[in-house]
Amino acid sequence: MSSRASLIILFLFSFLTSFRVSAQSKNVCSNTTTYTRNSTYFTNLKTLLSTLSSDNASYSTGFQNATAGQDPDRVTGLFLCQGDVTPEDCRSCVTFSVNDVLSRCPNEREAVLYYEDCMLRYSDQNILSTMNANIEWKWRMLNGNMSSDRVDQYEDFVWSTMNQAAVEAASSPRKFYTISANWTALQTLYGMVQCTPDLTRIECLSCLQETINGMRLNRIGARLHLPSCNSRYELYKFFNETAVRTPPRQQAPSPPGKDGNSNALVAFIVVPIVVAVLLLVAGYCFYAKRTRKSSTAAPAFYGDDMKTIKLLQLDYRTILAATNNYSENNKIGQGGFGEVYKGTFSNGTEVAVKRLLKLSGQGETEFKNEVVVVAKLQHRNLVRLLGFSLEGEERVLVYEYVPNKSLDSFLFDHGKKGRLDWTQRYKIIGGITRGILYLHQDSRVTIIHRDLKASNVLLDADMNPKIADFGMARIFGMDQTHENTSRIVGTYGYMSPEYAIDGLYSMKSDVYSFGVLLLEIISGRKNSSFYETDPELDLVTYAWRIWSNGTALDLVDPSIIDNCQKSEVLQCIYIGLLCVQEDPAERPTFSTIFVMLTSNTVPLPVPQHPGFLGHSRPEKDPLDSYQSMTTKSYPTSVDDASITELYPR
Repeated sequence: MSSRASLIILFLFSFLTSFRVSAQSKNVCSNTTTYTRNSTYFTNLKTLLSTLSSDNASYSTGFQNATAGQDPDRVTGLFLCQGDVTPEDCRSCVTFSVNDVLSRCPNEREAVLYYEDCMLRYSDQNILSTMNANIEWKWRMLNGNMSSDRVDQYEDFVWSTMNQAAVEAASSPRKFYTISANWTALQTLYGMVQCTPDLTRIECLSCLQETINGMRLNRIGARLHLPSCNSRYELYKFFNETAVRTPPRQQAPSPPGKDGNSNALVAFIVVPIVVAVLLLVAGYCFYAKRTRKSSTAAPAFYGDDMKTIKLLQLDYRTILAATNNYSENNKIGQGGFGEVYKGTFSNGTEVAVKRLLKLSGQGETEFKNEVVVVAKLQHRNLVRLLGFSLEGEERVLVYEYVPNKSLDSFLFDHGKKGRLDWTQRYKIIGGITRGILYLHQDSRVTIIHRDLKASNVLLDADMNPKIADFGMARIFGMDQTHENTSRIVGTYGYMSPEYAIDGLYSMKSDVYSFGVLLLEIISGRKNSSFYETDPELDLVTYAWRIWSNGTALDLVDPSIIDNCQKSEVLQCIYIGLLCVQEDPAERPTFSTIFVMLTSNTVPLPVPQHPGFLGHSRPEKDPLDSYQSMTTKSYPTSVDDASITELYPR
């Protein structure tokens, strides 16, 4: 081959490589501070870029950071290659970006360049091991709209899948994860999330949440890149699965000089030992299983639960610093099990810290249960657990911070309930339905909440509902439909009759609680608001009476009656009465409730008498026989939960 032909081939290869790298790219240059080409900062910047693109750079790991110079002209920088690219492609992308950055951002002291395979970033500020999820520095690309009558379900599916990937990525050393999940029999959703590996688990999870929430989840595909993390989903496999997988370990060859006789001798010695060890392990597992079945003590962690605990455990000193040592100024709520504080980590992440009372009713069982159960849940309508801490007698849960108050603080406040118009209330009803439907049917485990009520529904900045407080939640087996307990926990008035009296709970127990909550949302009145004037009357009984009399709209909150979709309101009243029927078998499932709320063509059965209706109440009010923990309301309450412990007669 002639030297001229070789040069042409080399040129074409370089051109195609450059075209591949730059075909899809975005640069964000900060013009708040600049430098000149004869400045010390420019000299340091060139040194930094040379370091990042040198032969010694970490292309195999896909991430490197570096600094050059001294303040005030110090420059820090890093590159992050997409987790599915090969080291060769990583090198090509970084080399191209280093040569490209000075033309794209010719005199800015801070810049971020995004490419298909990598990201390059530098700044005159310290950006190492520091999260930056500033949405103004984004690169977002969107695919076509999802044309389906199941768009809401699709959004929930994408949100849940991507959040599951985010949790896995935040807990991995590479801070990278890919995921696939079947949307339909013929369509698979593929997702990929990544953070810079220098972030902590919580920082990474928080950053990825920004990208997931910032994407359009009703699209066929979308991606969003921020300086510290990125997320992408598509309905086709867009990542290099071969490069993602960890290569299998190679089996070490046998040492030279060993013949067949020596191998047989080793086998003769080793095999009986292995068999004996396996028998001992099997015997121990059998004994432990029987012990766990018969024991009534708090359950210990096993298998995946232990892994979950290790990933979520936080340093107690970090929590103390975040809450300013549980300063009274940081206190935002108080429930039956402890106090809630707003906390801010050093990276600016805001959290809600639930500090359990040392002598509260929630023991080790409930604490471990809440950690393990909530950690498994990822849905837009469920509050997200970020971590926990155990320090002596201190037990602390760290949740995402939800800026608005709980639903009850709006719904039952005459000065604020007007902010919840019918459109907003209908949206909240739908969100709660999707959240419980996820718990009952769509999560990896079937979960019964057991304490669904207005104070356990939090509202985010956009007034979207998030179900909270899983201390009383219970996991059901694959084929399990109900369970009986001698320790009844929850809040009287929201409890189903079979649970309050006989200790029998199931998915239909949550349905009953939802029915009460639904009637409260429509009426703007607490279920217990009637007790002072008429001990035999509650909201459920009142709703049944006026519905039977043909005046169901008398139930509607006066603040919204003139500006509501009356057909929607009547349908919700109807659904609420179906949910509070005395016979659990007659109550609809949440999948049916969801269809009822989203379709006007579904025929609705005639509601039967509610539980606890007038004469149907127990002769002796359970509230007189059981001790309850009261609550105290605070502004922006994050977990204003009351727990009533009930012991059946």
